[in-house]
Amino acid sequence: MDTSHDSPVLLNVKTTTRIGRSYSVALNGMQGQLVTIEADIGNALPGFTLLGLPDQSLQEAKDRIRAAARNSGLDLTRRHLTVNLTPASLQKRGSLFDLAIIMAAWGADYAVTRETGPVFLAALGLDGSLQSAPGILPAVMAAVDAGYTDIVVAQASAAEAAMVPGARVRAYGHLSEVAHAFGGPVEPAPVVRSEPTGVSQPDPVPVEPGVDLAELQGQHEARWALEIAAAGGHHLLLNGPPGAGKTMLAQRLPTIMPDMEPSTALEHAALKSLSEGERALTTLPGQSPFEAPHHSATVTALIGGGSGTIRPGAVSKAHGGVLFLDEAAEFKRPVLETLRQPLETGRVIVHRARHTVEFPAQFQLVMATNPCPCGHGYGTGKQCRCTSLQRRRYAAKLSGPLLDRVDLQVSVEPVTSQHLMTQAAAESSADVGARVAAAVQRAQQRLAPYGLSRNGQVPMQLFHESALAVDGAGHRILQQALDTQQISARGYGRILRVAWTIADLLDADRPTADHVDMALYLRLNTTGDHHG
Repeated sequence: MDTSHDSPVLLNVKTTTRIGRSYSVALNGMQGQLVTIEADIGNALPGFTLLGLPDQSLQEAKDRIRAAARNSGLDLTRRHLTVNLTPASLQKRGSLFDLAIIMAAWGADYAVTRETGPVFLAALGLDGSLQSAPGILPAVMAAVDAGYTDIVVAQASAAEAAMVPGARVRAYGHLSEVAHAFGGPVEPAPVVRSEPTGVSQPDPVPVEPGVDLAELQGQHEARWALEIAAAGGHHLLLNGPPGAGKTMLAQRLPTIMPDMEPSTALEHAALKSLSEGERALTTLPGQSPFEAPHHSATVTALIGGGSGTIRPGAVSKAHGGVLFLDEAAEFKRPVLETLRQPLETGRVIVHRARHTVEFPAQFQLVMATNPCPCGHGYGTGKQCRCTSLQRRRYAAKLSGPLLDRVDLQVSVEPVTSQHLMTQAAAESSADVGARVAAAVQRAQQRLAPYGLSRNGQVPMQLFHESALAVDGAGHRILQQALDTQQISARGYGRILRVAWTIADLLDADRPTADHVDMALYLRLNTTGDHHG
């Protein structure tokens, strides 16, 4: 009898080996590519060779996998094991490949059967426990898109993987359970978690009391601009003195926005899966996200990046929701200028020497700023202590090209005692949200033939279509503003978008001259606020 192989299974089967094969997914940002893992057992000196451009974290998987196999009751072969990850030209990173590698190795050793077919997406603990890993959701999305719908994950990742339509998810808690399910001669072992329970099952975080527009008195013009922004997906600039309510307004924008569409919610959850690491998601988000980075944020924090694995930045975390820049003029000018591309394209492309990563970034930008460094340069400006040079420099922090991409630019006036002492209750978010939902529904019905859903997405050329054209008087208002250089060609199109949103909110069939005039006013409303 040939005793050169130590596997107990081989004693009863055969002394030859085969190529074990399994599947996993390599992630490059949000994009995933199916990876085939092949394992071969040779007659060379004992060892474990991992091929296919693995990074250092993946090289460490060799010792992790041996320990996990031993603690599951089914050792790896003691002969030389060669594992190849193809395509070989694709960089592989992270612990997401652990389970797929060990299944291919066991397949080459005849220890398991039927390992070829499912996509294995789980990390391993030294005790054999299956653990969640960053990027489970985008990895499952990539596998399903490639036609591989049978997915095997850790129990902690079951709910996250099941979010993907079409995925047939099998979840296990321990490696011995997987081996048993795929024909291995072991009995499932009791699951012993080597990780703190808070990693995959986070303790409940105290929820802040819900915010509502009813808490905000006065500011009728700014509230109207907020409603327009929510209904059409428009960007918004709030300019006013400290304490006028700019931050309160911005924080309440998500409360009147419609819930995210399922496809957008899935993309947002995938981004969250990448950025939150091993904290598994349990449900798809409903309400639009709200991201508010500090004005000291770097380009990497805002746009995304990092060494090694590139992570999404604040603009991508706000995908489908609101990116709020409080004290916008305090941000560094180069940081603000990086917003131009995502504002136009709805995507962020991060370039590195060896690869390029793309993240979705379809967000609504809301900026709040003071009229000058001291904050009192409004109205007559009598209390302003800033010099004319200081005011000009402060205003120049927000460049013309950036502001040209902001549809609504309104002044927020100081709150008076009359506003605070009024007995009339302000409209609630629920009341305003109902109007917004009706306006969004009108826009969706009109734009469905063009594959669009919001007025803020309509390209300029579509406004020449008869179904999206405004009346002659409205066009004349815009032509005059364009000829007198009050607006740019880009501003021309953006005002048309806002005019359509106003018409939808007011239940009009199409924008009139009054709607266009109102849209123009809301774009130029901050002009002249900076004195000197």
